[in-house]
Amino acid sequence: MKPLFSFLVAGAMSLAAFSLHAQAWPAKPVRIVVPFPPGGIVDMVARQLQPGLQQALGQTVIIDNKAGAGGSVGSAEVSRAPADGHTLLMVFDSYVTYPLVYPQVGEGILKKLAPVTQIASNPLVLVVSPRVTAPDLKALVAQLRSQPDKFNYATTGAGSSNHLTAEYFKSVSATQINHVPYRGGGPAQQDLLGGQVDMMFLSAVLAQPHVKAGKLRALAQTGAQRSPAYAGVPTVAESGYPGFEVESWVGLLAPAGTPAPVIERLQAEVSKILAAPAFRARLEEQGLKGIGSTPEQFGQTLATERQRWARLVAERKLPLE
Repeated sequence: MKPLFSFLVAGAMSLAAFSLHAQAWPAKPVRIVVPFPPGGIVDMVARQLQPGLQQALGQTVIIDNKAGAGGSVGSAEVSRAPADGHTLLMVFDSYVTYPLVYPQVGEGILKKLAPVTQIASNPLVLVVSPRVTAPDLKALVAQLRSQPDKFNYATTGAGSSNHLTAEYFKSVSATQINHVPYRGGGPAQQDLLGGQVDMMFLSAVLAQPHVKAGKLRALAQTGAQRSPAYAGVPTVAESGYPGFEVESWVGLLAPAGTPAPVIERLQAEVSKILAAPAFRARLEEQGLKGIGSTPEQFGQTLATERQRWARLVAERKLPLE
């Protein structure tokens, strides 16, 4: 009986240690690294969550922008951080897509980070600058086909989700559009608004104020169904490309090895914030849908997304630059 007793005691002590760790956490300010410049969707969502998370955790929550290499600079920094729950990473879908295009940069990082929760999702919206005259997607495709290589599109960087979405669209529509990569959503939007680039598959959240102000025109959205925030804008599938569906998402990660009770509490607190009616309504007005998935569910989402985009990368022989 002694070995069994020792095993049970050791297990109880281990559980107690984990419980104590969870109770003691957070023992200092929590830093959320956003691996992109200010002004993009990841930065926006992080700053919207910040007040509620600070209140729930009883500690200061710092948003730290660490841009570079498609998000890999900030991601690498968090992957090397102590796995104690005080340094976290907020990402969007390029976290999955970028390493597919540049495996030498990002593959190792993926193994050093653990899913916490998918925070939200939203469609991308194909927006065009005022100098593009096409009134709808059908007319735009006709222009692209009649004048190949004349038009260009902006992205948040080569290997980003909006880059792969544009490549997906080019594939199904048999068109050619030149790629202009940027270091983040903010700089890409500025040049799109200034007319330096013609179009972009932009997050519905970031596109909305510019579309409402008449500075950009929305020709299509990429969701399976129309977002309430863009009720008058048809989906790409409705516009003649059945089965075309892409959802952008934002999620939270922690260094691999972060104690399970810490990850579970983080997920629970984020989920509570997302469930609050006022917060949920604000997200919906922006075109975002709150998720708050479990770590296991988010991990499955990451795996599914990776498989999906890996096929496109192989077919399109990316990177193209």
